[in-house]
Amino acid sequence: MSTNRSPRAPRSPRQKYGDELRLRRVAAGLTQEALSEMVVCSPTLISHWEAGRRLPGPEDAARIDRALDTGGFFVRWLEDLDSKFAQFFAPVAELERQAAEVRLYGLSLIPGLLQTGPYARAVFEAFNTNYQPDELDTFVVNRLDRGRMLAESARPVVWALLDEASLRRRVGGPQVMAEQLRKLADMAASGRLRLHVLPFSVGAHALMESALYMMDFADGPPLAYVEGLHTGNLMDDPALVAACQASYTLALSEAAPQRASIDLIRAIAEEHENAQHHPPLR
Repeated sequence: MSTNRSPRAPRSPRQKYGDELRLRRVAAGLTQEALSEMVVCSPTLISHWEAGRRLPGPEDAARIDRALDTGGFFVRWLEDLDSKFAQFFAPVAELERQAAEVRLYGLSLIPGLLQTGPYARAVFEAFNTNYQPDELDTFVVNRLDRGRMLAESARPVVWALLDEASLRRRVGGPQVMAEQLRKLADMAASGRLRLHVLPFSVGAHALMESALYMMDFADGPPLAYVEGLHTGNLMDDPALVAACQASYTLALSEAAPQRASIDLIRAIAEEHENAQHHPPLR
């Protein structure tokens, strides 16, 4: 007998960790509130862990093991889940591979999923003090690995909305910017990327205060992600996600059409290229 039930979305390693935590908690006869008192955290944090939105720190995992008498199980598993990315971004890196559609907004930077290697390296150099070249190599490789999925598959569908500021800020120098912008234009011209630019002439718009990353899934509710300095917020609250979607739609309505956007990006790339050969006088 057919049930017409949609297949369950693939679980990320964090979701599996969270599911196991929930199963062990229930088997121990504890509510989230009771476990939170034993772990010395909020019930909301327990909910985030069980949903796979966040991971506990090593000390939290050790307290979970003591509370549930699991003999170091959650501490050991946590070590295996050590992410290549900052903890606040790791869930996004896992979830974007499951997304059916991704919508990006770049305020002052080209979004990481679309960056070239030299552009990404320049970003990491600017963000890190006393950096080591080998460390930067690792950061760049991890970022390029994320973007590789766009070359290997027609999914997810990707929309990119870029503020003109992200196109003109000379990250890495003129040649790096020219190559970065031509990559974007080529992806859009090939049909792999739906690309729109918010030109300076628009003035104020609905997304001018924050970058935004939204993901839609075939078998789950949409998510929204915003990022600040050394922090990020992955939102699943329907009201907040809907508000982010509305803001994206408002800003998109102000943007240039795709063909005009591609032409503008190629023109700005040419400006960067010319600056390479004709540096300004000091």
